[in-house]
This record gives sequence, C-alpha cells and structure tokens, in this order.
Amino acid sequence: MHHHPDPIVTTAQGAVRGLRRGGTTAFLGIPYAAPPRGAARFARPQPHEPWAGVRDATVPGPNAPQAERRLGSVDMSPYFGPGWSRGEDYLTVNVFAPGAAGADLPVMVFVHGGGFVAGSTRSALYDGSSFARDGVVLVTLNYRLGIAGFLDLPGAPANRGLLDVVAALRWVRENIAAFGGDPHHVTLFGQSAGATVVGGVLADPEAAGLFHRAIVQSGSGLGAFSTEQAARVTRAAAETLGVAPHADAFAQVCDERLVEAASRLAGLDLRTGTRRDPLIGLSPFSLVLDTQPAESVAAGLGSDVDLLIGTNTEEGNLYLVPVDKYAASTAADAEDAAARSHADPARLLDTYRRTRPGASSGELRSAVMGDALFGAGSWALAGAHAAHPRSGTYAYEFAWRSQALDGQLGATHAVELPFVFDLAHLPLLHGPAALLGPGEPPADLAARMHAAWIRFARTGDPGWDPYDTRRRATMRIGAEWTQVDDPRGQERRAWLLP
Repeated sequence: MHHHPDPIVTTAQGAVRGLRRGGTTAFLGIPYAAPPRGAARFARPQPHEPWAGVRDATVPGPNAPQAERRLGSVDMSPYFGPGWSRGEDYLTVNVFAPGAAGADLPVMVFVHGGGFVAGSTRSALYDGSSFARDGVVLVTLNYRLGIAGFLDLPGAPANRGLLDVVAALRWVRENIAAFGGDPHHVTLFGQSAGATVVGGVLADPEAAGLFHRAIVQSGSGLGAFSTEQAARVTRAAAETLGVAPHADAFAQVCDERLVEAASRLAGLDLRTGTRRDPLIGLSPFSLVLDTQPAESVAAGLGSDVDLLIGTNTEEGNLYLVPVDKYAASTAADAEDAAARSHADPARLLDTYRRTRPGASSGELRSAVMGDALFGAGSWALAGAHAAHPRSGTYAYEFAWRSQALDGQLGATHAVELPFVFDLAHLPLLHGPAALLGPGEPPADLAARMHAAWIRFARTGDPGWDPYDTRRRATMRIGAEWTQVDDPRGQERRAWLLP
C-alpha cells in the first residue's frame, strides 16, 4: 500500500491541509474574508490575515449565526444542516477537487439557500465530491445571514451577505488555480435564497468578470425588498432589541440576541402603496434593492454571462403539505394567496382555474404561492436575459414528484438538489418523512441532471434548445425528459402583464 499524505495547497493567505477521499480531495473551512466580529459584522468583508504554517482544512468549521429551522413533518435537516456551529471565523469556502493534479478545470461556486436566515456549507446536500469526481472544482461558501447579512441599516453597506459572495468570487479568482481550477471558467450557482443572491450578483456591476455562467435554481429576479420595505424591518428589529436603528448600536449586540430578534420578526406586513411583499410574509430578509435584478438584467447587466434558470413544478407544496395546510385549504385560502401576491387576484385565480380544471383549493393555493415566490421572478429574469442574446439562456422545470408525506410532497421546493449534487442515494433523504420519500427515484435521474449541470458549466449548453423570448423552450425534467415550448404560458403572462 502506498500512503498518500494529505494534500497541501498554498493560497495567497497561507497553506492549507485538506483530506483525500477516494479519488478526490476536500479542503474544508478555508477563510475567504476576515471573521465578521463586533462592528465588522456590519461592514464590507475585509481580507483575512495571512497565517503562518499549514492551516488545518480537514474538519468542518463554524458557520453563520442562525436559529434552528423546522418545516413541520418533513425532515429538512439535510437541507438546513446541523444549525449554528459557533465560531467567528466562518466566512469560509469548502473546495472539492479531483485527486490527480489537473489544471484549468471548470469551477462551480455554490450559494446555499435557507430563507436568508439559515443554511451552511455543513449541510449534507452540499458535498461536492461527485463534481470533483467528474472533473470539476466545486466551491461551497458560507455568507452572513439574518440581521448581520441582510438587515438594511444606516451606517452599514446594504446586502452584506451578497457582498460576501462577491468576496468569495474574488478569492476564487485569486486562489482556485492552486486547486486545479481555471479562474476564467467560473459558474456561480445557487438555490432558493442562494439563487436570488446569484440573480443579485448577476445584476451587480461590481461582480462583472468574476464569473462567466450562472445557474438560478428556484430563485427570483423580483425577490428584493425596496428600501422603504426594508426600513420597516429595520424599525421592527431595533424595537425588538431596544436599540437605535443604526449600525453603531447594532454592533454592540451579541450574535445570540441578533439571532433571537431575527426569529421574532416573522409576520410583518411589508406591503406598500406601490409594492407587494415578494416573500409573501415568509421571511423579512432578502436582498434590498430599489431596482429588481430582473429590471437591471433587462437593461443589459449580466448579458455576457450564460444563464440556466428554472423552478420545480410544485414549489409551494413545501410551505403547505408538511404543516397540514394543503388538504385543508379552502377557496378563501387560495384567494388570500392571490391577494397577497398579485395586483389583480381575481384574474390571476381565474387563469389558474382555467389552466388546471378540477384543481383542489390546495393545488391552486400552492401554485399561486410557488409562482409568487419563484415562478414569476424566474420568468422575468429569464425573459430579461434572453432579450440580450450575447450569451445563452436555458430554462428547466423539475417535475419529478417525491412520494413523501403520503405522496403529497410532490415536485416541491428543494427536491431537485440531491439530483444536481448526485446525492440522491443518501439514506437520510429516503423514508416516508424524508425529502425524497419512500421508494426509489428513477435510476438515471441524478446522473443525468448532474451531467447536464456540469455540461452547462463546461460549455454553456446543458443539452437542450436555448430559451428565447419567442419559443421559451424549457426542459421538463422527470422520469422522462421532455422539451416544451413556454410550458406554462398562460400562467406566466398572468404574472408578467400589468
């Protein structure tokens, strides 16, 4: 037996020791920015101090302060991860690379979801070994969450969690060649809140040139709060904490109290005279921008970046089925969902009743919620990007239905992630209350979806027709893969026409 010593790589800040796992290597918890402590929690990310010697990168590090997240009867622990792992040095990346010293490999950088308040690189779903096995250098990252990451505070830069993602991209540009990656061949991808952040980075001139392709999985290009909406959240947070609504005052508050205050902010009414709440009351944290990312992209930002974008067929089920609200939904519940999210709720519901004859109130409510949160904002971003054909736009709809919770969970939010990461075999994803449910998904679904994502990262083409503003070609991904033109055209138009 040859003993392979643990791999050591030298970054601009110092050397790190990773670990060999099968044919791949993993480096866990490499800092890309200084620890956000004290007042630095409310400042732009700063460079990390260099270190002497070899820093251990063989065990998971700390992550962003967060409360434990539960979603009723479905086990979402593989998604949200183990909760808060304490420690200040948490602005870090994990890097998964092929074991043999390759060079100039495509790089994929993943931004996790979790409602802007939870999640981390420690979640079981974000093991990048299968990407490394297939010749990709995969990077996952932690970013500031909740009040530290996204509360809009006088005296602090806005969207600090997004600034962290851009800082991580700068780290990749500077360091990824040492791991075999090509810094000029970077795909930024994310899911849910992480996908909304990717849309924000796409629309951010500061990030131009740091990445070349983007994948938006169940995000929204219309998901940002206006500064007026954000100011309501800030006032409520300041009242909850009993401090002045300013960065200097918040900097005196410990992380425990910030996390606790964030979880007491649910249920604020953020509707204004001109804007509805893009998160329909589910979270008081998002990007804060007076121009939505889809509008910035329509004006030409991000037009040189290839885009792959999509949603799942039954996104809204996750917010209803596990809390026993799906089957119990009434016509009034469906009407309320439409009223929360649309200027003409009666017309919206009428469209859904026409396109879904015989649908239950639960199905209508779920469909409206899913499109308010993800569908409308994904259609808007796809259309805005496709209107500038300097680069490719590709769309998908993930339609495979999980049989979890008595067959009701369906093709819901987050269910595509195990297939993208080729982790659908993990035991903790299987069972009557687990994300993928009892029974086995189609044998080749994970291999095929994972390969399409890598093919897009490598070539800019996932293997189906591009989305243009005429045909809107979309790949429907399930047991069968079927390309459809504008698969939900009537519902899409009901959201995007005034």
